[in-house]
Amino acid sequence: MATAVSTPVSLSDAPSARGRTMRPVSRVADKTFRWLCLAMVGFVGLLVVLIGWNLWRGSEEVWHKYGFGFLTSSQWNPVTAEYGALPFILGTLISAILGLLIATPLAVLTALYLTELAPPRLRAPLTALVEMIAAVPSVILGLWGIFVMIPWLKRSVVPILQKLFGWTPFFSIDGDFPGRSMLAAVLIIAIMVLPIITSVTREILRSVPDLQREAAYGLGATQWEVTRIAVLSYAKAGIFGAAILGLGRALGETMAVTMVIGNSTGVSLSLLKPSDTLASKIANNFGGADADQIPVLIAAGLVLFVVTIFVNIIARLLVGTMAKATPGGAR
Repeated sequence: MATAVSTPVSLSDAPSARGRTMRPVSRVADKTFRWLCLAMVGFVGLLVVLIGWNLWRGSEEVWHKYGFGFLTSSQWNPVTAEYGALPFILGTLISAILGLLIATPLAVLTALYLTELAPPRLRAPLTALVEMIAAVPSVILGLWGIFVMIPWLKRSVVPILQKLFGWTPFFSIDGDFPGRSMLAAVLIIAIMVLPIITSVTREILRSVPDLQREAAYGLGATQWEVTRIAVLSYAKAGIFGAAILGLGRALGETMAVTMVIGNSTGVSLSLLKPSDTLASKIANNFGGADADQIPVLIAAGLVLFVVTIFVNIIARLLVGTMAKATPGGAR
């Protein structure tokens, strides 16, 4: 009886039919996916360019009339048709930076507690609570600022600030504290960017490898030393990037700031006096603006657009510098 002898066939000598049929399809899918992603990136870039171009076209006559004087003048008088955006540029930068300086330490400490110290049963509800704050509409925060925060500032905070720092130009004021002021806007901005920075920082801290912590504990470090050396040092570039995301929100915040800042066209170093920002000036005046004022407000919008892009570019460069200085760090 003849015995059938099977000859082993190498997989390399006999390519599968599935490989022959799927490979061309896979190549088409890869190319389609690559070009689709490239098209989406190009669309986003084109959208930014179109926004800037339309703002420029809408405010072209303002730049021809005032030039860079629009950026350096502090006059805003619709009666005499004199316009300058300097007070609003300063108000935008001061309120955003001060709000960020208040919110960032609080956000980092909150994120550290949620990732390093909080019991497991509390992490989920506390994290959800932080994310719920980010979902509160800005107009609600503005109303809260008017009816709760400003009376609290008048009653408890401002008297102490004037007693301790009233000799400085930053907390001096003639007469009574008006309530709606740069200080109120700074605190509102800090509250609004706090959950954003906290959420991003929490994800950054979670990305730190456990090997970093274990190595520090193995060397006899305390919990504080592990957090400072192994966690924060590793994640500092990412934390700075989280703060930049908060800065982008702070620069463009409109409704809540408009409701509590006081809307003054003057330039003052005192945080206890009313002020204004580019966004709040546009929101307050665009509805009732006449044909002569609309190009001026569009010019203010272009300035805000450019300031936001410029600040974010500088910040991204700083993030890249910090990331290069931290080998293997969380970016």
